[in-house]
Amino acid sequence: MMDVKDCGGVILTAFHSFRIQSDEQKHTADNRKAQYPRIAMSSPGSGSPLAPDRSVSRDSMEDYWSEMKNIQEDRQDRHEDLVERVSSDEAELEEAWLQEAGLSTLVTGTQSDGPAEALLSTLTRSQAAMVKKRVDNYTQTLRKRNRQPMRHVRDVFSMADASSELTPPISPNGQIAPKLPQWNPPKVPPACSVFTPPDGRSSSSGSEPVVLALDVPYSEGARAHRKGRECHDCRRIRKDDKDLPGFQTVKPRQGVTRVNDLSSEDLRKIGYISLIELTTFYDIMGIEMKRNRVERSKARDSGIFGVPLTTLLENDQKKYPGSRVPQVFRKLLFKLEQTGLQTEGILRVPGSASRVKQLRQELELKFYEDRFDWDQVRQNDAAGLLKMFIRELPYPLLTQQHLPAFTAAQSISSPKHQIQALHLLIMLLPEANRDTLKALLEFLRKVVAFEEKNRMSLWNVSMIVAPNLFTFSGKNAKQEEMQVAVAAAQLVRLLITHQDLLWTVPCFLISHIRKMNEAAMGKKTPTSEKTKRRLLRRWNTEKDRDRSEVTDLRDGVIRVHAPLHTKVSMAIQLSCEMKARDITARFDIENGRGSRSASRRQRQCLFEVGGNIGERCLDPDAHLLDVYHANPHCEWVLKSR
Repeated sequence: MMDVKDCGGVILTAFHSFRIQSDEQKHTADNRKAQYPRIAMSSPGSGSPLAPDRSVSRDSMEDYWSEMKNIQEDRQDRHEDLVERVSSDEAELEEAWLQEAGLSTLVTGTQSDGPAEALLSTLTRSQAAMVKKRVDNYTQTLRKRNRQPMRHVRDVFSMADASSELTPPISPNGQIAPKLPQWNPPKVPPACSVFTPPDGRSSSSGSEPVVLALDVPYSEGARAHRKGRECHDCRRIRKDDKDLPGFQTVKPRQGVTRVNDLSSEDLRKIGYISLIELTTFYDIMGIEMKRNRVERSKARDSGIFGVPLTTLLENDQKKYPGSRVPQVFRKLLFKLEQTGLQTEGILRVPGSASRVKQLRQELELKFYEDRFDWDQVRQNDAAGLLKMFIRELPYPLLTQQHLPAFTAAQSISSPKHQIQALHLLIMLLPEANRDTLKALLEFLRKVVAFEEKNRMSLWNVSMIVAPNLFTFSGKNAKQEEMQVAVAAAQLVRLLITHQDLLWTVPCFLISHIRKMNEAAMGKKTPTSEKTKRRLLRRWNTEKDRDRSEVTDLRDGVIRVHAPLHTKVSMAIQLSCEMKARDITARFDIENGRGSRSASRRQRQCLFEVGGNIGERCLDPDAHLLDVYHANPHCEWVLKSR
């Protein structure tokens, strides 16, 4: 048996089975191996391997070859001809990065929707240095092309020397922005409980779980990689472990925040910070983070296959308001869950190519007219349609611009750091992509749960799904892209196993949002006499309301508004251990709600609204006094999600 060490590459080749094969099976396997040569899974540049796990089944590589063969045959049959133009202009890519990070004002000098100055004031020293590096690279690239940048990097950041503290950046209006603070990682309170996934599953699979701190930026925890120092986390290479390590997080007293608990505006700011933090994290880890910027021919605006997710959702929401995942995708998942979870080889065994082609045509014509007969769809045909839908998205499910960042995570030797990279990438995805990926991963977890019946292990599923997620949909997919997909199966395995963790928002990102909003509120000034009068009337109204409530709204006392209850308002004195669930229970008791309205009562959640956050649905276990201290000027509202 090969001894897997902490350095050096490990070469995975197609598995040569010792089973007696028929001549036809052997010929097919030989063709696949000849068509797709062996693939190295060593980490580029770092020298730390992604060692194969011993849980890899004997046929896992053959599953990959089969899936790639099916994908190639499907493309040849459709004669697809997608026009792509990849932008390799470095200045353009840097400008796109700054735009996505909400910092376009640093290079254009004009106002934008992104709160650049407020965002800069919340960055850690490492994050601010990364922003300076990107602006500097943008400036240098323009100078090489004999073009003058709108603003020089010296006008944005001023560095006394490489080792000194950052001096305040210059804001677009010429004023000095607040000094960038140096990050002091807070200590984790020892009394906090450990977070368990909401479905009751433990992410640990036998070995001692790894505690993942969510209150400190991941880039700060990865500093040990610099200057050749050894990182304790990276010594946990999968050498003798039969299973993936488990991860647990310290449950914050303000409660666990999931992605859908936040408003769209706050999620947009989460995206800004996540991009800066991910780039800083990769830089500290010594990983080059490339970006794609692709322009395609016009995508279809009607139909099912080859239509952008946003267009599909717009069409669905006309009929099904509030849809977050395309209806056809949900229907395919429901069909597979209903009839395919116990089918042997589901996802692996392809359906009839002619039958899948016919079903595809019928879906295009009949789905939105509710005339499509789902009873005629067999399990394996539904699996083929599902994978075809993902592959034919004109813009990849993991997004074109962030695919390189996903694949770059393969070069990280530590599962803990891989999880951290994936966590930030999930925060970066657009809402439509993130919700659709979540629905897919939840289904894949169900498939693995029925492994004894369907013979689909976690590695089988990962090997089959990886080529559909990580290879480009154009017919000119390069060989290296297919090679990367093999190593990407490791990432798919992590996504399936730890999906509950990945859809929670790290505490340090919530802290960033609060600081950004506080900084932005401090900068707001009335822009006209009309605005001033409107604000004055609102302030007077709020002052009158405060006077009427002065008797009960003392320190530590909140007023909860419940528009859907009989008693629409209640003043509550907070205690150290009072939780959000206690408030909902008290309203239920005070209003004497009957069993008839029990189902509606269960949908009532407590929200913190305004103050230093847009809106956040509180975890039932959130300690309200801690939330009150973090956001003393918010409103408390009990309402449906």
